[in-house]
Amino acid sequence: MRTTVKLFKDLSKMLDFYSQFNPSPLSIKQFLDFGRKACERTSFIFLRKELPVRLANIMKEIQLLPDKLLAMPSVSLVQSWYEKSFEEILVYEKVDASDLKTLENFCDRLIKIHNRHNDVVPTMAQGVIELKEVCQLDQQTEHSIQYFLDRFYMSRISIRMLINQHTSLFGSNLNGHPRHIGCIDPNCRVTAVLNDAYENAKFLCDQYYMASPDVEIVENSGLDPGSPITVVYVPAHLYHMLFELFKNAMRAVVEHYGSSADCLPPIKVLVSLGKEDLTIKMSDRGGGIPRSLTDVLFQYMYSTAPKPSVSTESAPLAGYGYGLPLSRLYARYFQGDLIITSAEGYGTDAIIYLKALSDEANELLPVFNKTSTKHYRTAVGTHDWSTPSLHPITQPLGMRQFTTLNHKRRIAFR
Repeated sequence: MRTTVKLFKDLSKMLDFYSQFNPSPLSIKQFLDFGRKACERTSFIFLRKELPVRLANIMKEIQLLPDKLLAMPSVSLVQSWYEKSFEEILVYEKVDASDLKTLENFCDRLIKIHNRHNDVVPTMAQGVIELKEVCQLDQQTEHSIQYFLDRFYMSRISIRMLINQHTSLFGSNLNGHPRHIGCIDPNCRVTAVLNDAYENAKFLCDQYYMASPDVEIVENSGLDPGSPITVVYVPAHLYHMLFELFKNAMRAVVEHYGSSADCLPPIKVLVSLGKEDLTIKMSDRGGGIPRSLTDVLFQYMYSTAPKPSVSTESAPLAGYGYGLPLSRLYARYFQGDLIITSAEGYGTDAIIYLKALSDEANELLPVFNKTSTKHYRTAVGTHDWSTPSLHPITQPLGMRQFTTLNHKRRIAFR
């Protein structure tokens, strides 16, 4: 018991220490330049400090979550994974960086940590479901959870990026493309990733609906007309975004027209490269989305599709509710963005923005400080704009009632 208490106190002390430091955001160019030099010792020295900082920053925010959510079994499990990984990284805090065996063990440890956290996203999502099943969430709790999950999942993306880059460069299983520098492709052919994402989404759509729309891709490079558009980027991140958008677009088109339709309208994709941005615009004619639903599209655990059955053998096209929010985080991770615009009754446009220049594509990282802490403790304010009344007045107010109401308002503003 004493040993357990001591370990808890030591962990808490180290969390407090490392959370005082801000994470050090890197640009894609920095990842690339370092990867080309590929010095394992330098990478080890950086990661044994940077990983605890990034872990500690988000772990301190986990502690600020509502007690009801922290008590959920799935959330407790995720929290234990982070504590274990944090402890395992700290083992290398002061060891000899020149020892080859240490470098080898560190790389193996990173792979184990990476694998341990494979199911963090669905497990945390399950924790929110568990909370919803036992109690009704108030507005403040929903706000805290939404704010936290954006930061938590972004932190996870950044930590896995660091781990993947190190293990890809120095690990024993080097299965990446020979052109890649770690997990970054210096000449990522956008249409190639588009076609991969489309074919895999089409396979799911055909399996689920027995039909799927075609795709039409147009490239527009204002800098080098006629040449294939390439960008320095992480292909896995781009694929994740495109696959999610194709699934949504295909489901909308097939359900809008019916799987027995003679001809489904194609999904049109425009890839445009400018001086600052690479833009990918995906347009479907799936009936669009009501404007009233636009604000909730990026809320976790919201989905326009019915929740899939656990017993479903084939992977469903939608229904889990964190596809779009996560895709937007992947876009924003290197200073890009993902937006959705729609014309209800016609179709939807999804637009991905990526930085065209690798030195401007800097990591966007959550920082634990007083400002972030306020989001968990400050109550959500009331609206300062008029809202539709739930009980509209059907009879006109008499002059006496009107005068009384105005008198009360004047008193309130004195």
